Amino acid sequence: MTSDASPGRRILIDACVLYPTVLREVLTGCAERGLFVPLWSERILEEWARATVKLGEAAHLLARGEVAALAARFPQAMVRVPQGMAERLWLPDPDDTHVLAAAIAGRAEAILTLNAADFPKGVLAGEGLVRLDPDNFLLGLLEVAPEAVGAVVTAVAAEATRLSGEDWTPQRLMKKARLHRFARALGRR
Repeated sequence: MTSDASPGRRILIDACVLYPTVLREVLTGCAERGLFVPLWSERILEEWARATVKLGEAAHLLARGEVAALAARFPQAMVRVPQGMAERLWLPDPDDTHVLAAAIAGRAEAILTLNAADFPKGVLAGEGLVRLDPDNFLLGLLEVAPEAVGAVVTAVAAEATRLSGEDWTPQRLMKKARLHRFARALGRR
């Protein structure tokens, strides 16, 4: 397998990847260990927070706190998008052009998203970017740094167990997070 991961690689993380807690915690844990450089914009963080409104006021307030904590944990990740940059860009869903603009402004090498249909590879290639999905990206990180990634996943599973009272193994938690290939790879190690 060719790795999508390398230390120092600048990766713009879409809101749909930041929103699921388990996925966010695994990715940010890997970033804290220097396995890649995470990037996002204020608008991406706001999109994540707004997505929680449908879950009720308590969930929305919790998400606002998580957004603030993430921004404080990774101040270097915040990308400032020049005004008007998104207007020159095209994607199938115009509401996603801000993500592409943030990736360009942040000098990212890739956009990490679950939303493949709205980020065509040809359009991204024209901007010097690639699209990555979280499952394959985490497989690449596991290939490059198995001990570091294993420690992150173990810590996230322990925290999930502590918070829920349910016994979560790393492999089972990653399957629940819909990271099936990554979960299988963890099970083989």
